[in-house]
Amino acid sequence: MGAAASTIDLSPTPIPRPRREWGRALRALNRLFADNEDTSQVFEIMRALNGDSHMRGYAKLLATHDGGRIAYERVELADRLMDPDFRASFPPGSVGAAYVDFIETQHLSAQGLIDEGHKGGPDPDLDARHPYAWFGRRIRDVHDVWHILTGYGRDALGEICMVAFTYEETHSLGWALLGAGGFLRAHGPAARQARKAIREARERGKRAQVWVLGEDHERLLFEPLEAARRRIGLTPPVAYEAVPPEQRHLAMV
Repeated sequence: MGAAASTIDLSPTPIPRPRREWGRALRALNRLFADNEDTSQVFEIMRALNGDSHMRGYAKLLATHDGGRIAYERVELADRLMDPDFRASFPPGSVGAAYVDFIETQHLSAQGLIDEGHKGGPDPDLDARHPYAWFGRRIRDVHDVWHILTGYGRDALGEICMVAFTYEETHSLGWALLGAGGFLRAHGPAARQARKAIREARERGKRAQVWVLGEDHERLLFEPLEAARRRIGLTPPVAYEAVPPEQRHLAMV
């Protein structure tokens, strides 16, 4: 028995690194530029270029102060954000109250983000019962909460600024491609200021005093919005706000 047991290889099996598919990503980017309302292409780009970014992000989460607990509890943020009782519990002036106002005004929902990701069919990168897939869903589900924290609107420039900020949080090449594409695509009278806003978004991500993706978002939603921004180190998006609202869409399409 002992001799047989000694022949068993107990060394860990290496985790394969998914291959990045640049051609697939560039085709999806072109489709997105042709119809910037087709946000399912964003998920297609992520599937093509995410590589091992979810694995690396999950490892980084485990190394944070609360990350082990967050990963152990593995809360599905979309489920929480779609719970009407949870949404009704946010105090006035909180991150959560601003989030609820945002999604109701913009006719958005956490389910809407899920549906966009499934337009091309099942997504094994996000749907799997696996810690890395859960981490990917977490990135998806915080998107509209981060609109509130960063102050970026849902106009085309605001979304590209969100992309640039998210790249600094994830270092995923999918977000890098989207941000670069938006930066190069900027045109018209507000193009220079739009590019300045995109660069500023990356700098805001770099200067943040905490890794926002590692935050306990259930707790964060109950914080006063301005206090949360100060704690995280999110200064106002000055360059973005300098672009006239009526130009924030036209500069990017």
